[in-house]
Amino acid sequence: MAPRPAKPPRKKGVSIYRPFIFGSFAKLIDPASRPSNINADHTHQWTIYVRPCPTHPDLSYFIKKISFKLHETYTNSLRTVEAPPFEVTETGWGEFEVQIKLYFVPEANEKPQTIWHHLKLHPYGEKAEEQREKKEPVVSECYEEVVFNEPVEAFYDLLTSSGGPVGRGKGSKGSKQASMSGKKAGQEERVAELPFNGTYSQKEEGKELDRLGQAIKTVELMVKEERKKLEEREKTLADLKSEEGLPTKTK
Repeated sequence: MAPRPAKPPRKKGVSIYRPFIFGSFAKLIDPASRPSNINADHTHQWTIYVRPCPTHPDLSYFIKKISFKLHETYTNSLRTVEAPPFEVTETGWGEFEVQIKLYFVPEANEKPQTIWHHLKLHPYGEKAEEQREKKEPVVSECYEEVVFNEPVEAFYDLLTSSGGPVGRGKGSKGSKQASMSGKKAGQEERVAELPFNGTYSQKEEGKELDRLGQAIKTVELMVKEERKKLEEREKTLADLKSEEGLPTKTK
C-alpha cells in the first residue's frame, strides 16, 4: 500500500476567529407594484443572507461558497452562492427553517460548517402590532463567529495577512468541537467550529419559547372545553334515548 500523504503542519496552540452576521429580511409585497410572474399565493419577498461585520468587511478570502437549503416546495431548493453577496432572494407565504452551510477555501483544509436560521415573515414581540400597521420590514439576524483551532500554516498565513483578530472568540470557554467532525471523545481533531449563538439570539429564542408555552396552554384549555361540551352532548343524547326506550351505550 502507498503511504498516506503527510498532513499539512498546523500552528500549535493558536486559534483564530472570524465574525459574521447571518439572518433574513422580509417585506410585504405591494399589490400595486406586484410583478406578474410571482405566485398568486405569495405574500412576502424575503432575502436570506450571510454578511460580514462592519469591523471585518470581507468574507471571501476564507469562505469559498455558501449553500442555502430552502423549503422543498421551492424549485431548485438548494441554492449555492460562490461569491459575495452571499444571499438568496425569493417570494413566499410561509416561515421555515433554512439550512446554511459554509464551505471554506481549499487552503483551510477544514470541513464545511452548518448553521440554521428560522425565516421570519411576521413581526413578533411588544411592537408587533405597530409594525404590522406600518407594514415595516421584518429583520431577523444573529452575530456569529467561526473559530479555527490550530489552523494549517498556509491558512494561518492567509488569515493573518488579511488582518482581523487572532485568538479565540466568544466561544472560548466551554466551547465544543464541531459536531460534524465525526470524532469520538478523546480523539484529537482540530477543526473549524461555530460556537453557540450570542445573547441576541438567546433572547429571541427565550421569547419564542414563552410564546410557544402560552400557545400550548391556550390549546390545552380549548381541548378541555371541547371535551366538556362533548360529554354534555353525549349525556343529553343518552337521556333522550332513555326517554324513548332505546338502548344506550356506555364507554
